[in-house]
Amino acid sequence: MPSRAKGVGTAARRAGCVEVMRTAHAPDVEDPRETLPRRLAAAMEPLPDIDDPAFAAAFDRWADRRVVLLGEASHGTEEFYRARAAVTRRLVERHGFTIVAVEADWPDAAALDRYVRDRPAPSGAPPPFLRFPTWMWRNTVVADLLGWMRTHNLGRPMEARAGFYGLDIYNLRDSMAAVLAYLETADPEAAAVARERYGCLTPWRNDPAVYGRAVLGDSRRRCETQALAQCREMLERSLAASLADSPALFDAAQNARLVAAAERYYRIMYEGGAESWNLRDTHMFETLERLLDAGGPGAKAVVWAHNSHIGDARATEMGQLRGELNLGQLVRERFGETAALIGFGTHEGTVAAASDWGGEMEVMTINPGLPASVERLFHRAGVARGLLDLGPALEAGLRRDLAGPWLERFIGVIYRPESERLSHYADVRLPDQFDGFVWFQRTRALTPLDGAPPEGGHVPDTWPFGL
Repeated sequence: MPSRAKGVGTAARRAGCVEVMRTAHAPDVEDPRETLPRRLAAAMEPLPDIDDPAFAAAFDRWADRRVVLLGEASHGTEEFYRARAAVTRRLVERHGFTIVAVEADWPDAAALDRYVRDRPAPSGAPPPFLRFPTWMWRNTVVADLLGWMRTHNLGRPMEARAGFYGLDIYNLRDSMAAVLAYLETADPEAAAVARERYGCLTPWRNDPAVYGRAVLGDSRRRCETQALAQCREMLERSLAASLADSPALFDAAQNARLVAAAERYYRIMYEGGAESWNLRDTHMFETLERLLDAGGPGAKAVVWAHNSHIGDARATEMGQLRGELNLGQLVRERFGETAALIGFGTHEGTVAAASDWGGEMEVMTINPGLPASVERLFHRAGVARGLLDLGPALEAGLRRDLAGPWLERFIGVIYRPESERLSHYADVRLPDQFDGFVWFQRTRALTPLDGAPPEGGHVPDTWPFGL
């Protein structure tokens, strides 16, 4: 009996081994993560070359939106700028968009707006975009777009012309000068009052970051009251103004808003936390909102900004861990389904960036995307250039898997490849972050402007980058 029992046990064990072997050789159940690149490739729409009209035509699906936000994964990538320019031209030419709003300082962009809308420039106005990082807007792609916008606008009534506007907060000096220049002509007595109010900020107008350090912990030296008083007065003057009726007054009022916002921004930036970021993006959103309001109920805007500004912060660790909001989140909350947030990404190539703030522009090699990153996933999908529509039609399983979270790379004007994981990556849920994602497998550095005019030959002396 014992030997028989042993034999039965051995037979059972052998049968079990056979079953294990059968299972081992049976077809595996595919891991969704392993099939994800293939499913992603099937969902992506391959795109032709950027210069092909069919490239921009692929974005017509969002042309009925009131606001289309076009991102970038870096501030120095040629393909991102060229793609945004191609889409912008189509939205302006075929779909009635009249506001091109960019992550740039208001007074600098105003000089370019005067060029593209053929408006007179004030005497003695400084050349735009001479502050670091100059390549971000003084580059060949932007110059070509400005030339196209000017040609498109000529012969059209002012209210139908597409304008170029800055949403950002930084150029305190030129904004103060613009307010004073307007008032010197419109109301010299008010100009004297404004000059006295701004006298508090004048010592720091060329380096406002020094103001932030100076007032840290010293409330007696704050200039908030004077800046806000001037802002309120200019806004009261402009209540009835619109972009078409009084562009000079609208511009001056916006500069007064910028001075007040910049005063607070530089005052709180040394305190750390999310407040200074949130102030900046809220200012950009409010500027966009005022442009749309001033343009009337039919006004439509296309916005250029970094992915970190236009992707919904609530779908990233910015909002989930750091308490930061951003332009894309505020636009979605305000405009809902009449807004489209389009992100951009790349796996490898080169980028125009600096190693430190205020440093020289360098052409740097981008590290390949990290494992578990959006960049590595799209690289594995094998589509060289494509568009992924993240709207309701996206298959539910793919949406779930893309929600990850995954790492996503963010390169600004500074790139430090040696510390890339810590300094340039954050967790994101891609389908909640964007409505669409544009992918370039390989990209190259943006070309800074060398002083040559835009394509198309001779242009007037008013060409802004030639001032």
